[in-house]
Amino acid sequence: MKSPLKLGVAGLGTVGAGVLTLLRGNAELIAARAGRPIEVVAVSARDRKRDRGLALSGLAWHDDAVALAADPQVDIVVELMGGSEGPARALVEAALAAGKPVVTANKALLATHGGALAKLAEQKGVALCYEAAVAGGIPAIKALREGLAGNRISRVAGILNGTCNYILTEMRLKGLPFAEVLAEAQRLGYAEADPAFDIDGVDAAHKLAILAALAFGQEVDLGALHIEGIRNVSALDIALAGELGYHIKLLGIASREEGGVATRVHPCMVPVGNPIANVDGVFNAVLVEGDAVGRVVLQGRGAGAGPTASAVVADLVDIARGCHSPVWGVGTAALDQTPGLPMERHRGAYYLRLMVLDQPGVIADVTGVLRDMRISLESMLQRGRAPGEAVPVVLVTHECEEAQMRSALSRIAALPSVVERPAMIRIELL
Repeated sequence: MKSPLKLGVAGLGTVGAGVLTLLRGNAELIAARAGRPIEVVAVSARDRKRDRGLALSGLAWHDDAVALAADPQVDIVVELMGGSEGPARALVEAALAAGKPVVTANKALLATHGGALAKLAEQKGVALCYEAAVAGGIPAIKALREGLAGNRISRVAGILNGTCNYILTEMRLKGLPFAEVLAEAQRLGYAEADPAFDIDGVDAAHKLAILAALAFGQEVDLGALHIEGIRNVSALDIALAGELGYHIKLLGIASREEGGVATRVHPCMVPVGNPIANVDGVFNAVLVEGDAVGRVVLQGRGAGAGPTASAVVADLVDIARGCHSPVWGVGTAALDQTPGLPMERHRGAYYLRLMVLDQPGVIADVTGVLRDMRISLESMLQRGRAPGEAVPVVLVTHECEEAQMRSALSRIAALPSVVERPAMIRIELL
């Protein structure tokens, strides 16, 4: 057997500790699959004194993570610190510049600087691997780059953030308001003390930007994404969605349309019969459609020590075996430079929930706006009567263009009988 492949690991949080634990616990199995032992020889983290529940004696310790790139003992750098700037970016750039392969779980870094990093890796002839950056233990990157390499991809979509999926699931199952479920998610460790990165859709957007670049052979372009989170999804909307036969999910969707690729992250109403609608809790799911294979759906845990460590080790085994694919599936010179399509061009059906005064002529006013904007209705739902008081009215439209719907919503919101900002959720049949 060949000599050991020696790693320098930056970041010893949940994922970093998980990687060391997995490499040690399955050492013989991993060595057999990699063709050589894989062992950690150097680490870097902020606090040397912290008890991480694993032995670190005998490992070189670097207070400055970037020093791992220059450590002559280190063959591969594993970056698990996170963040699009600062030490994480500096380390990855330094390692690639030094001709050392990099394995990272850093979706923010790749979504923000993936184009430049891919060019640097290509110039130096080294691997930049990131299976762990998207959907944790689900092998979504390998599926797109390798398993589906012979397909022209038309769409990639999925549940890409476990925190949001947990919150929406609990709201549906328990009928609780958003704020209450968020607080419980924070108590359980599913949500951060500052949850904005998750609940505002940014985390899912980073992952979708990566999937879209790989699926469509494009420069990674976070700025092209339309991003909405789940702050405004109410328990009432979730209950009404159930009456209509839908579950609400935060989805990331990238699709090839006439004129380019559309990328968007936002809450969606998904028919209950669709497999994606029934992926609950902290689980993730990724759906890919190819011209030869048809539809492929992958489901599993999208975060946590074990699943993410599994993805990191999969990349390490590939590097040990000499498997080396271009970062975005094709060489950087072959990447498509076509700009992404604006959200205003999206076409689909919509759920609208209005809080209106229960008085004569209200529905006529609302439907008149939709008529003027050439938006047709599929169905309407109203529960109960309360003359003179606010009541919910739900409208489900046929397919129309996003720009039409936005104009209609502005006019509807200005009607004197509409007492709250209208709620709008896009319907995705997937």
